[in-house]
Amino acid sequence: MKVVTLGEIMVRLGAPGYLKLIQANQFDVSYAGAEANVAVSLANYGLETDYITCLPDNPIAERCIMDLRGHKVGVDHILRTGKRMGILYLETGSNARPSKVYYDREDSSIATVTPGSIDWEEILKDATWFHWTGITPALSSNAAAECLKAIKAANELGVTVSCDINYRGNLWKYGKTAAEVMPEMVAGSDIILGNEEDCEKVFGIKPKDFDASRTNGNIDQNSFLSVCQQMMERFPRCKKMVVTLRGAINANHNMWSGVLYNGDELLISKRYDITDIVDRVGGGDSFMGGLIFGLLHYNDDRKALEFATAASCLKHTLKGDFNWVTVQEVENLIDGDTSGRVKR
Repeated sequence: MKVVTLGEIMVRLGAPGYLKLIQANQFDVSYAGAEANVAVSLANYGLETDYITCLPDNPIAERCIMDLRGHKVGVDHILRTGKRMGILYLETGSNARPSKVYYDREDSSIATVTPGSIDWEEILKDATWFHWTGITPALSSNAAAECLKAIKAANELGVTVSCDINYRGNLWKYGKTAAEVMPEMVAGSDIILGNEEDCEKVFGIKPKDFDASRTNGNIDQNSFLSVCQQMMERFPRCKKMVVTLRGAINANHNMWSGVLYNGDELLISKRYDITDIVDRVGGGDSFMGGLIFGLLHYNDDRKALEFATAASCLKHTLKGDFNWVTVQEVENLIDGDTSGRVKR
């Protein structure tokens, strides 16, 4: 089984510890990108992956490729085009002060991709799964066109397509809105991941009788059944609609869970009370990586949902965008083993 992902990977420059960016005299350097995060998770779980992006021909991009290769992610189809990598600046929040992310990614290599430069039929010919997110079509009209081409090629080849709506309003700057571009792309997706904000801002779909301001970190998962049903009615190809539920008590303390609707029943995951968060950036991507692995490995919706939620819970304990946890560590958490004992 091979999973192909498409997207932008950036240089992540994080202020050390809990410093604000304005205080920082140096940065922790790593790499970050929603679809790359998914690929790393899947490769870490033992699946074959192929990550597709565009990177400039310079030492920073070369180091990025080395990093991906070190995680056993396939990099053979990365195009060396364009002039720059995007940059993500991060300051980690604490208690009442939230984390903040600042982007410098305009005219990055993937945003300037030449339409038709990626041979999707060749890349996807032996693939089982293709994953994309709403970040890619937000970057430029060229990136959106290439992403749509990949989705259509996957549909024609019978490759399962998953989508993380991942709406980022500040990225849509080239004259088109997500509401104009995304529907045709989401229509080609078999598995859709989103949250209540994504569904409302892109498609105007929201849960009935729900007020996030009154949750105090505790969310009734059943209130999202209407969102799942509305999304599947809007996009008939969709076989499973998944919603991640984050109840943010403060920057270090979140409630985390998920629901999966398969058209017949609404499955509700265990709810995790995550205290002392190390790094929540990439949490949704770790959920998606866990979900894809779970659906392919267990062939059971409930087990897949629990694996995704537990994997993402563990990601919150790790610095950086990538989720380094093993399948065994995730399964231990699902089984309730949080003793911290040394495993022999």
